[in-house]
This record gives sequence, structure tokens and C-alpha cells, in this order.
Amino acid sequence: MNLARLDLNLVVALRALLEERNVTRAGERVGLSQPAMSAALARLRRHFGDDLLARVGGHYELTALGQVLLDRTSTAYDILERLFASRADFDPAEESREFRLVASDYAVAVFGTELARVVHAEAPGIRLRFTQAPPSAVDDTGALLGATDGLLMPHGIISGFPATDLYTDRWVFLVADGHPGVGERLTQGDLARLPWVTYQRTYDAPAVRQLAMLGVEPRVEVSVDTFQSLPLLVAGTRRIALVQARLARLLAPVAAVRAVEPPYEAVPLREALWWHPVHTHDAAHIWLRETAARVGRRLEGEGGVQEGA
Repeated sequence: MNLARLDLNLVVALRALLEERNVTRAGERVGLSQPAMSAALARLRRHFGDDLLARVGGHYELTALGQVLLDRTSTAYDILERLFASRADFDPAEESREFRLVASDYAVAVFGTELARVVHAEAPGIRLRFTQAPPSAVDDTGALLGATDGLLMPHGIISGFPATDLYTDRWVFLVADGHPGVGERLTQGDLARLPWVTYQRTYDAPAVRQLAMLGVEPRVEVSVDTFQSLPLLVAGTRRIALVQARLARLLAPVAAVRAVEPPYEAVPLREALWWHPVHTHDAAHIWLRETAARVGRRLEGEGGVQEGA
């Protein structure tokens, strides 16, 4: 494929056509007349060798290829938009823009809140938008990173993209205050015997995957999409949950639970900010990464995740 021979304006037309599924509305959306948009659709059909939009009754539906291109076109559009919005200089005190970061609720609570505080103080025109990581984050990381400014995720889950290390954390188990079956320590037998509450994602943490190597298969009773729900689902029950020590400390006032050390040497968590290489030399993104790293160093310096903390 020779990109030099392609009209990249067709990406804009293609996205509008696939999302609107109507030539007239697509033209209005991008500021083209109906004949001009029809001409763009004809060029796209010739290029792909497919109708893309097929008339069914009184409306259009996407062909199989059109459905495939729908998500890819949106991602390509976002990458191109970010590429051509790049600047040689960036003054955080004067600029006005939004950074989109994909993160779990754990990362937002422990790191994102502090990052937002620093950005508020140093760059009043900068907005942060945090969105939950989708299940496809591991399977199609490139597309996710291309459409956002970064992904907050620990090492050991994805690879092959640039990253800035932020801070470390460790894992503890939560048990209810006064749990009748757990004293000061847990045993591996307890992990197999007691019911679990888990953070259910396709990209489980390495510390969870360790359990399989130890011959422990958690008996999952409840699974949730947010780490911050775990203490509430442990309190007043016989359940246990594996959670990050920093978050356990932060949520200590929320529920009647206590943190207990794992009965095995759990792999520590190394949180990082991952980004697409297209952002590497962008001045605004460099500022974002440097600010994130500075906030991470501050968290690391404060500690608070030592055993017994």
C-alpha cells in the first residue's frame, strides 16, 4: 500500500459514512454536499472493492467489511488527529486541552487524584479524562493507545510499547474484622478454603496468576469490575479479597475490614504510564509524562506500603 497515493481526506469521509450510514447526513457532518459525499463513497468503494454501505429496504446497512472498518477507521482518525495536532512547544500555564487516560478505579484513586491535583495547580487550562480500561486492552493495545493519551497499567500485563514507571505497590488480603476463621495470618489452605471476591478482568495481575503455580484455585463467590467495591463485599462475610496495599490503606475507613499479609511472596506491582509511539516527541505529551513521573516519585517517596503499614 502506497500511502503517498492515498487521499487522507477519505478517512474523514469514511468515518462519517460508516457511523451515519447515510450519504446526506455524512456530508452535512463533514461539510460536503451530497454529490461530493456520493463521489467520495464511490472512490472508497473502488478502493476497497466492496459496497461498504448496502441498501436494505429504505435504509443503508454496513457490509461485513464496512463493519470491520468501523472501529479501525475511528482509531485511524484519532491517531491522525493527534498526530497533526502535535506542537513543537507546550506551555502548561497557557494551554487549553484535554488528556484522555485509560485506567482502573484503583489507579485513579491512588495516582489519578494526585495527578489531577498537580495539574489543577500548575496547568489550569488542562483537563484530564479518565476512562475504564475495556476488556480488549490487552488484545488490541495499539488501537487503544492510538486513540488515547495513555494507559495506566502495571508491568507484566502488556508489552511492546514505551512506558514511564510511576510507583510500586504490594498486595494484601482483605478479611472482615472479627473473621472467625482467620487470625493474624492466612495460610495457603485458607486461600483454597475461603470464598473470594475478585476484580474480574481478562488481564489478571501477575500476583493472581501466581496462585495457579502454587496449586491454589480461588473459590470465587463474587466478581466485580471495580477494586473499590472489594472492601464492601468482604465486610461482614467469610470472604477474602486480594487488593493493592495503597488502596487498602486509602479505603480503610470505608468498611469494617483489615489487611492481612499473603502467605506467599506476592510479586510486587509496578504501575506505569504506557503510550503509543506516535506521542513520543509531542511537547504536550512529554509534559504529561514528566508530570506523571514526578507525581509517581512523590508517591514512592511517601511510602506507606511497607509490611504492616
